[in-house]
Formats: sequence, structure tokens, C-alpha cells
Amino acid sequence: MARPSTNSELVLVVDDDKAIVNLIRYILEQQGYRVAKAYNGREALSVAGEEPPDLFVVDLMMPEMDGKELCRKVRQNAHLKETPILVLTALSESSHEIGSLDAGADDYVTKPIAPELFLSHVRALLRRSQRVEAGVSVLEVANLMIDRDRHIVVQALDSGPVEFQLPRKEFDLLYFLASHPGRVFTRQELLDRVWGSDVYVIDRTIDVHIRKIREKIGGEYIQTVRGRGYKFRT
Repeated sequence: MARPSTNSELVLVVDDDKAIVNLIRYILEQQGYRVAKAYNGREALSVAGEEPPDLFVVDLMMPEMDGKELCRKVRQNAHLKETPILVLTALSESSHEIGSLDAGADDYVTKPIAPELFLSHVRALLRRSQRVEAGVSVLEVANLMIDRDRHIVVQALDSGPVEFQLPRKEFDLLYFLASHPGRVFTRQELLDRVWGSDVYVIDRTIDVHIRKIREKIGGEYIQTVRGRGYKFRT
């Protein structure tokens, strides 16, 4: 498997078999993905609460909370419900796969894992998720309404709504962070995703724009994560 340039997507692998987790982690990291791991559904929800993943890879048969129940919990969580879920199963009965899809999974692959087939499912789900995300024109997060079509931010206060019109890059940066609440992005990732990898700007550009955003709408929305970058508070 050829290794492409590093991806910023975070994949959370959930399986009680540590050997399977380590295998999947190796496959994904060879392709540049970031990987988090958990060994049951309860642990997975805790890990996802610290940094929401871009994709769940979930085994069906696990102690404490199995894969189907984890799928249901993810779909009920306001911050995770749009996250794609890829189910792993060693079970041959079709009812188990159907049951996982009914519980909220998006796709499934069977064990033993064929790396290239597994990666094709991962890429397809991430592409699908990005297309859905790109189609969202209005974000409602915290007490903000961020309208990409009208290019405005409306803040709901006790005294009434307040409307802001931010400069293009400040708006784009706020919109991007708010689209991924709770997830930490490095300055370089933000430059690549908001400015583009073919535009030369320095890391300090991010700091300046975030300072200006905070001055206008308040400092409680974007959190500095020391030594790592920035995230939108959940």
C-alpha cells in the first residue's frame, strides 16, 4: 500500500481484540490517518467526547456496550450523530449486518480484514461525509447561527439577537471550526483547510484571525489547546 500525504482525519477504532485494533491502526496510519482506540462502547464514547472522530470503526461483539448499542448512542448524540460508522463483524449471518445498519451504522466489512478493501470503505465513508458537510449552509452551534450563504453570524443573547458580518477569512475560519466542534486542529491544518495548501501564509496568521474573531463575538467559543492548536468548544 502506497502511503499518500498525511490526512488530518481522525478514525476511532473500537474493538475488544487488541490485536485487531493494532492491525487496523497500522493500516490506517500507513495511509496517514490519525487513529484513536477504545476497547468497548463505553470507552469509545468517552474518547469521542474528548475529540470527536471523523469516522468510527466498530466491532459488533464487545463487552459492556456492544457495537449495535454504540451505534444507537452515537446517533443520539448531538455532537456525533452525523459521524459515519463502519462496522466490523466476523459473523456470517446477514441479520447481524442488517441489525447494525438499522442501529445507525453506514457500512460494514467482515473479518478477516483485507486491507485494500477495508481502506476503500474508509475512504468512501469519509468522502460521503465531506460532501454532506459541504452542503450545510447554516450551522447552529452554541448560541450562534452561522449562515454561509448570507455570510453572517447571529449571536443569541438574553437582550436579543446580535448580527455580525465578519471579513471573509475570519468567517471561513469560524465556520470551519464550528463545523467540527470539540476537535483540535493544528495551525498548519487550519491553514491547509481554510487558506489552501497552495497559498503561502505563516502560522501566526491563524493567531491573528482568531484574536479578531474573539474580539468581535467573544472569547468563549474558540479554545486554545496549549501545544496543539485550537478547537471550537462543545
